[in-house]
Amino acid sequence: MPSRIERANERPLSPVPRLIFASRWLQLPLYVGLILAQCVYVYHFWVELVHLIGAAMGDAGSVADIFRAIGYATPADGPPRLNETVIMLVVLGLIDVVMISNLLIMVIVGGYETFVSRMNLEGHPDQPEWLSHVNASVLKVKLATAIIGISSIHLLKTFINAANYDNKTLIAQTGIHITFLLSAMAIAATDRILFGSARPAAETEH
Repeated sequence: MPSRIERANERPLSPVPRLIFASRWLQLPLYVGLILAQCVYVYHFWVELVHLIGAAMGDAGSVADIFRAIGYATPADGPPRLNETVIMLVVLGLIDVVMISNLLIMVIVGGYETFVSRMNLEGHPDQPEWLSHVNASVLKVKLATAIIGISSIHLLKTFINAANYDNKTLIAQTGIHITFLLSAMAIAATDRILFGSARPAAETEH
């Protein structure tokens, strides 16, 4: 005998609820736009990587491009030269691009799965581990954690290149990073409180 939920699912929706529910597909162009933004990041990653390889092979133009890209001060005693600090700043920039790309994937896949439509990836060998238990709350915490990681990379790049920044910039970036950290902690604490209060209620109903 079909359950009450199954009978409700078989009942056709009236026009207004059907229209409201179908409006979730308006988010699809937004996720397509994020995919295009991901393509831009991939292109930027390879441009920076080509410059780094060219600089390592002694190309003066690539070295100059790298110095301009990372905002590193050009030495006054001659043409810019590739050194360990410059390489580290470029690599941190590449890592930053990768982390932002990871953030985009989390928003695209997790957001589509949560707010638009199921992707039916259960059992797929390439299904992301985090997607199996994703929801709006979990996605929010993961995004906050990813933003902290990106902010940490930016702060590390600034400290490595601190000679080219004033004290106000250093203090401001540190304050922003601490704000991100406290915000993520507040989000995680709020999520834990909400789930902690909801779980006993669910167990009581069962």
